[in-house]
Formats: sequence, structure tokens, C-alpha cells
Amino acid sequence: MTLNMKNYKGFEKRPYCNAHYPKTSFTSVADTPENLRLKQQSKMQSQVLYKEDFEKNKGKNFSVVADTPEFQRIKKTQDQISNIKYHEEFEKNRTGGESPSPQTNTFPGFHQQPVEPHNYHYDHSPEPVCHATPVPPSAGGKRFRAVYDYAAADEDEVSFQDGDVILDVQQIDEGWMYGRVERTGQQGMLPANYVEAI
Repeated sequence: MTLNMKNYKGFEKRPYCNAHYPKTSFTSVADTPENLRLKQQSKMQSQVLYKEDFEKNKGKNFSVVADTPEFQRIKKTQDQISNIKYHEEFEKNRTGGESPSPQTNTFPGFHQQPVEPHNYHYDHSPEPVCHATPVPPSAGGKRFRAVYDYAAADEDEVSFQDGDVILDVQQIDEGWMYGRVERTGQQGMLPANYVEAI
């Protein structure tokens, strides 16, 4: 066959006929574990894939988490911590700024003590604290032992230490009891999960 301008094909600046024209074939790569790992790693690092996934999920709502007892306990704990932090900040701001006059009571039944200047060389014995306690339930209640230390958070509660005996205990509701701490003689409300029956 004679090559002319109508039947030749050029490859790397050389003329070829149709029958002898070099064929370009792709090299096949075996799917070895190493190659599969590299392929997966390249996919994970791809910004295109990340952006595509982001755009696909952009308008969708978040998945709903099951409301398990463990999740409810964690949520309650976080709420309590948040509440404590809020009150700490509130107290810092309240005492750090202008303090209200002793005659002005923000909360009914709350009497603010005047702030005394710090005297580090004076041994001041604490004055007894008088708590407004609710009328105690009838005597003859059960006896309990404290399994944790507890510091009263309100004026109608009592503080106690691990091992203290609580006398005349009456159940108020599921989480609270009323009783008298034998060591101190104080009466008031206490958390039920801090004590155990004797």
C-alpha cells in the first residue's frame, strides 16, 4: 500500500498506515492491598469529596439522639453545672460591684449581713446561725447514716458529713427528706440519695 496525504496517520512525527498505526493501550494496575490503601487515603484527603459531602448535608437537620436514661442523667448534670456556674458569676458580679445597702433586700426572707473588713490577726469565733426551718414532722421517724458529705445550699437544709447519723427522718418526696443531724442537732431538709437507712 502506498501512503499518501489521504490515508496516512502521523504518530510522533512519523507516517503510518491504518494497519500499522501504534495503538495506545492503558496500563492496568493490580488492586493490591497497598494500592487499595493509597486509593482510600487519597479519597479521604480529597477536598472535593469533603466539599461534596458538606454540600449534600448542608440543609439537613441533625439526627435526633435517643433519650436514654444515661443521656438524661448527663443532661441533668450539665444543667446543674451550668446553673452553679451562673450563680457563681452572679454572686461575683453582685459582690464585686456596688453592694446593695443592708436595708434593701432583693429576696424576701433574705437578710444580708454587713460586710466586715478583713482582719487576718483577729480570731473571730463564728456566731451561731439561725435557720428558719419548717415545722418538723411528727417524731418517731427512721434513722439514716450519711454516705457522703453535704453542704446546705438553702437555709431550710442541713449540712452533714460522711458517717453522721440522721434521726427522726421523714420522707418529703422522692428526692428529699427531713431530719435532725445527731452530731450538730440541726434540723432541716436533706437529699435522699446522700443517706442510707440504718
